[in-house]
Amino acid sequence: MRRERGRTVEIDSLEELDAMLGRGATSMSGWHVQGLDLHDHTDRLRGLDAEGALFLGCRFGEDGDGRAVEEELRERGALIFPVVPDVPVDTYRPGLYSPGELYDGLERSYEATADARIYAWSNGDGLDRSLAKALHDHAVDDALRDHVAGRRLVGVMGGHALRRDTEEYAAAARLGHALARGGLTVCTGGGPGAMEAANLGAYLSAHPLSVLDEALELLARAPAFRPSVTTWARAASVVLERWPDGADSVGIPTWHYGHEPPNLFATAIAKYFKNAIREDILLHVCHAGIVFLPGAGGTVQEIFQDACENYYADPARVAPMVLVGEQHWTVTLPAWPLLRALAADRPMQPVVHLVDDPGDVPALVLDRPC
Repeated sequence: MRRERGRTVEIDSLEELDAMLGRGATSMSGWHVQGLDLHDHTDRLRGLDAEGALFLGCRFGEDGDGRAVEEELRERGALIFPVVPDVPVDTYRPGLYSPGELYDGLERSYEATADARIYAWSNGDGLDRSLAKALHDHAVDDALRDHVAGRRLVGVMGGHALRRDTEEYAAAARLGHALARGGLTVCTGGGPGAMEAANLGAYLSAHPLSVLDEALELLARAPAFRPSVTTWARAASVVLERWPDGADSVGIPTWHYGHEPPNLFATAIAKYFKNAIREDILLHVCHAGIVFLPGAGGTVQEIFQDACENYYADPARVAPMVLVGEQHWTVTLPAWPLLRALAADRPMQPVVHLVDDPGDVPALVLDRPC
């Protein structure tokens, strides 16, 4: 049972609801009940004080009696947000996505998957869609907070265009492998390229590096998600089928960049519609620090968004920032000189690093208090 803000209790399973009822509850004040079919709980709900209860996307039955229960709860002080009709997402979903959920339909093609269909729907206009997206992102935000509680997350950011058949991709995968073996939960933007590589390494972290090398060979047969996301995703499915016992990692992608498919190696996926929310959350959950592999506009944005957080943070909450690739970050996209100048004489200065070898990263982020 999750409790927040004093008396608030979040309930998103019938088991949690039954547990509360079994303890002899007489009031639902402060209950936030989300996405449940309550048809079989009608009599028990009617016997409780409803003042201050919040129901999000719950179903009270399809018959007249169900509608009467909903109206009665409102009259007795409950706030009820109804199910948003005709949308391809659960706007009150209680948990994060799995790769299998987003890629359901891949046996036909990527275009047939839930991920592709949701992206196509998201491009439409209308107040109903805007409302559904906002409610969905709130639910994902809540589920992500629950998922990361008690975990030490380290972020790995980098370019989406990195090909699977390159040494840079292999190095990013080995980095994810080392970070996960060191006890951290790897968190990425959830997309292809460097993000996929880090999630892959984390996924196979219980196995020796020789297994990771085998997986890299399999993936290299479909090196990029263009021209065919279907072929690219199916290659990842082969790896998952061969090694189904992967370790946990997190991906936080967005349908705002729907042309970039989510990777299949993040075991928990917090996919948002609003990229601004997603970017902010992505940086906030990585308390163990963030590693910035070579990238372009998105990665540069993330560097300085994270730098701003560290610049104003309480000294005890400053988290490491490690830029990987001296040539890239000093010449190609010279973010390092500005970052170093910004960090000068600030509490963040000792934890801002530039390295050339990804193998140097784990020593800079492991075994640090969060």
